[in-house]
Amino acid sequence: MLLLDSYRGLAERAILTPSREEHSPVTTSDHCRVGLIGQRFMGKAHANAFGQAPRFFDLNLRPSLEAVAARDQASLADFATRWGIGRRHARWQDLVADPEIDLVDVASPNDCHAEQAIAALEAGKHVVCEKPLAATWPEALAMARAARRAPGRTFVWFNYRRCPAVAEARALVRAGRLGAIRHVRASYLQSWGGPETPMSWRFDRARAGSGAHGDLNAHAVDLCRFLTGEEIVTVAGALSRTFVTERNLAEGGRARADVDDALLFIAGLSGGGTASFEASRVAPGHLNRNRIELNGELGSLRWDFEDMNVLEVCLGDGGWTRVMCTSAGRQPWVAAWWPDAHVLGYEHGFVNQVADMMRVLAGEEPEAPLADFADACRTQAVLEAALRAAAEARPVALAEFETP
Repeated sequence: MLLLDSYRGLAERAILTPSREEHSPVTTSDHCRVGLIGQRFMGKAHANAFGQAPRFFDLNLRPSLEAVAARDQASLADFATRWGIGRRHARWQDLVADPEIDLVDVASPNDCHAEQAIAALEAGKHVVCEKPLAATWPEALAMARAARRAPGRTFVWFNYRRCPAVAEARALVRAGRLGAIRHVRASYLQSWGGPETPMSWRFDRARAGSGAHGDLNAHAVDLCRFLTGEEIVTVAGALSRTFVTERNLAEGGRARADVDDALLFIAGLSGGGTASFEASRVAPGHLNRNRIELNGELGSLRWDFEDMNVLEVCLGDGGWTRVMCTSAGRQPWVAAWWPDAHVLGYEHGFVNQVADMMRVLAGEEPEAPLADFADACRTQAVLEAALRAAAEARPVALAEFETP
């Protein structure tokens, strides 16, 4: 229970040091008015988070979900009523132009991110965007450059950063308890993408950009960078496989599926260590298995989202210890929720992120660093490097990529 107490003071200082870009203040009131683009799976997760954050966290700037835009008008009315959203738009452009909106949340398919986010930034809004940042590397670069020119702040929904055990792991690394990082092993495995799954935009490269790689390795790469504080400098040994090449259409017939079902690659870290990444949506028995392990010269740690409240730690030769990361006063965000070991779930990561975004927009510090468009663009460059390495059968240096 007291394994991590010895470095707590140093770790707490380390975890509260996000990088910051210069931006003008966002709002002049105590409310941040939010407009949501999208109403499907991620739309629900985001809508819930905006509603719950001011109920559980004491925030000087409180989010208020004011409007939603989506193409499916038949279901939009029910969605808006269910989540208490007052205004509905058939066109996302009308939401972006709405002077009563401060923050635009882009929860649309990947190929829509760039156009919608850049338009919102040019309209003077703050923007939070789903991951991956974009469908393609050029779009991600354009988004990061637009964000650099814009007055508003940007955020990306890398929600696994907001799990208390992940923040605890980052603090442990920052406190030097693992020493130099030698190996990172990351895998994100799911099973829902078999041949029985019907066609959707997620299986269309023109819309998604990639398959399991962009969907899952985006999180894995972000966690590697977030936890180690290092950059990925080379990508090699990449393999991409598409196992299901046709899928049923909801309206009948078949369509070509052309994204990767699984993609694996190895990488070199800026500190001299190695990393491996594995993403699959066709791994039976793995429902949402997001796992990462760090091995350093002094110790190791590992985390598995399917046991998300636990961090396993090995310092020296002492063997592995399970640390329950739900103690108020010790782990970030936990004090706003339940008593010790009354565990958190998937939705809490989104709520914790909304709370931290509101803190940033109020000029305060987040509990742990948030990804902005420039940060997510660096992750997108790694994803693109892996795609090139797989397609061209060669190592790819991240030095080949432009910076935002």
